[in-house]
Amino acid sequence: MNTPMNRRQALSALGTISLGGLLAACGGDDGAGTTVRTSDGATATVDPRSAPASTTATLLDDAASCRVTAQQTAGPYYFDADKIRRDIREDRDGTRLRLAIRVRDAGSCDPLADAVVDIWHADAQGSYSGFDGDEGGGRPRGGGGAQTGTRYLRGAQITDADGIAEFVTIYPGWYPGRTVHIHAKVHLDAKTVLTTQLYFDDDVSDEVFGAKAYAGRGDRGARNASDGIFDQALVTTSEKKTGGYVAAMNIDVRQA
Repeated sequence: MNTPMNRRQALSALGTISLGGLLAACGGDDGAGTTVRTSDGATATVDPRSAPASTTATLLDDAASCRVTAQQTAGPYYFDADKIRRDIREDRDGTRLRLAIRVRDAGSCDPLADAVVDIWHADAQGSYSGFDGDEGGGRPRGGGGAQTGTRYLRGAQITDADGIAEFVTIYPGWYPGRTVHIHAKVHLDAKTVLTTQLYFDDDVSDEVFGAKAYAGRGDRGARNASDGIFDQALVTTSEKKTGGYVAAMNIDVRQA
């Protein structure tokens, strides 16, 4: 029987089988799922994993630093979306963003294959899936925490042999009190190794927010310099392309 591969299954597989053997190294951004055989003889359906575009690889080289990436708060809007997928947009409007994250060992600078990279961020109007879309990034519905019925702009990918995981998403919107950001977790050996946030140059955000999907909210209050936890070292290397932007970041972890 075919079943979808989720993040928990991916994490439980680490250390016992190679996820590189499970995931198809083929396809483009939006390819169909591929049926593969798991270690217990069952089958699972996973999204295809393609080689990074040359532009993305260049941006990752430009972003190279090789030092332990700063830990940052997960914030109040995290929940386990349990989705292994490349395209996390679902029905959200916004400027297309191709995001590449390369995971490396901070000591050797070697890429780390088969790491699980988990990301989540706000939509163009500043709301997170699973939370009300009021001002402030969304408040837990009824004060009872996340409602996991919606999972837009949340998902996970497994790094390839070059340590790279890529996502297709939209450029994140803003909400009061925070500059523009994307949350990320890197998991190794079935445990969370590092939680951080990725940022964008203010000039890039200003240009993106002129698009229709981001309109009608007035001027954003917080910019990078006024955000209390912003870290310049976590600004992505980005470039405008036809149809949207590409952005890249190296996340360097110290293995236990």
